[in-house]
Amino acid sequence: MSTIKIKSALISVFNKDGLEPIIQQLDRLGIAIYSTGGTQKFIEERGVAVKPVEGLTGYPSILDGRVKTLHPKVFGGILARREDDHLAQLGEYEIPEIDLVIVDLYPFEETVKNTDDESKIIEKIDIGGIALIRAAAKNFNDVVIIPSIDSYQDIENTLAAQDGEINLEQRKEFARRAFKVSSNYDTMIYQYFNRGADDLSLKLSLHNFKELRYGENPHQRGVFYGDLSEMFDILGGKQLSYNNLVDVDAAVQLMAEFKDDEPTFAVLKHTNPCGLATRPTVLEAWNDALAGDTISAFGGILICNAAIDLATATEIDKLFYEVLIAPSFNDDAAALLLKKEKRILLKIKDWSISDFSHKTLLNGVIGQDMDKKSESAEELKQVSKKAPSEDEIKTMLFANKLAKHIKSNTIALVKNRQLVGMGSGQTSRVDALKQAIIKAKAFGFDLNGATMASDAFFPFPDCVEIANDSGIKSVIQPGGSIRDKDSIAFCDANDMTMVCTGIRHFKH
Repeated sequence: MSTIKIKSALISVFNKDGLEPIIQQLDRLGIAIYSTGGTQKFIEERGVAVKPVEGLTGYPSILDGRVKTLHPKVFGGILARREDDHLAQLGEYEIPEIDLVIVDLYPFEETVKNTDDESKIIEKIDIGGIALIRAAAKNFNDVVIIPSIDSYQDIENTLAAQDGEINLEQRKEFARRAFKVSSNYDTMIYQYFNRGADDLSLKLSLHNFKELRYGENPHQRGVFYGDLSEMFDILGGKQLSYNNLVDVDAAVQLMAEFKDDEPTFAVLKHTNPCGLATRPTVLEAWNDALAGDTISAFGGILICNAAIDLATATEIDKLFYEVLIAPSFNDDAAALLLKKEKRILLKIKDWSISDFSHKTLLNGVIGQDMDKKSESAEELKQVSKKAPSEDEIKTMLFANKLAKHIKSNTIALVKNRQLVGMGSGQTSRVDALKQAIIKAKAFGFDLNGATMASDAFFPFPDCVEIANDSGIKSVIQPGGSIRDKDSIAFCDANDMTMVCTGIRHFKH
């Protein structure tokens, strides 16, 4: 394994926390240090000899510090292969070899978060630093790159343990980190300039890259790109898994539809709502959401749009669940729920969801606008002779919101602001309806007077025929089938009401 001995180092960093021990190690080993500006001053104040870069280049720092290290005598010393022809050119042009480069970039991401002043943001786009990182990483065979404060401790330990000798495996690992830093930095800058344009970029902030325990299954790797702290306070529980995150995303998207309603509770399993109810109190909402499917709720994801009180927490605590999400928890409720250490408790701070979604497939990526369309009473088109009552219209809209968040083919059965049956992921709409009816009856629900919502049109009248046989008397659907008239005619002949939205809500 090829090992190099560091003889010289270039240090140019923004964040100097933890830098002093590295400098002391370099000084102990007799390694020549080159530096600029504030970093040079920092080193000098610690009584360590440092050579100013301007003494090497023959140019001072110019343009308010925008140009300091961008010079052949710096980059030549970094990029030169330690081979005869390159070394001869270094000697010809009096360029010293630079074996170690330590950089910490201007805090662009933090600046964007803390100010709207574009001039300040632009000045935090690091040019020389990012160029140093890429150059040193490219030449990892001969140079060591420390690309951020996150690697300070590692180089300090390595210098101390190995007396300035760095093997090839270690150099390649530092280079990997360097390109990760570089990629992330450019992504953040692109995202800043792309705001309001088309948002087709994947929001993959590598600074917030997190490896998960595994993916959907233990034999699959899993990763998360993002910052959960922007949306949640994680109050307790085990680390969120890949499947947890997928379910939490589905739960937040669903409850965002009901966030301004009376207390609403939902139970989700494998991203589908299996129970949901809106009630005057949180406890009532919980009890009726759980009643929707007491079996599937086991190990599910729970979400509420209101504060969790002790009475509700006491009932929830009787069930095994994976994650509980709410905007707040009363102190006594949180204390009770946190006694079970593996249960994940999330306090949601922001109901906002992305405007765009992405999915990898084949050898590329597809993207689309998020489905944020929610129909209003004014948009409904009555197609049956019998007009729905005001209460029926409210129930239809409620059911339509649910159908939108259940995997296609979808049927949602709703009664009294409660999900009483659902069919999801079926290969035919008839099978989805049959599944919904079976589930409703299995949990003791009377479907007389219930409402049926479908995520897409009925190609045949069979669904409304089956629904009517079960006592369902109102239907909301997109419409648009060439045989809509058959379903409508059946409703008219059987005293049923039907409205069309004109909007399909497939969710694959």
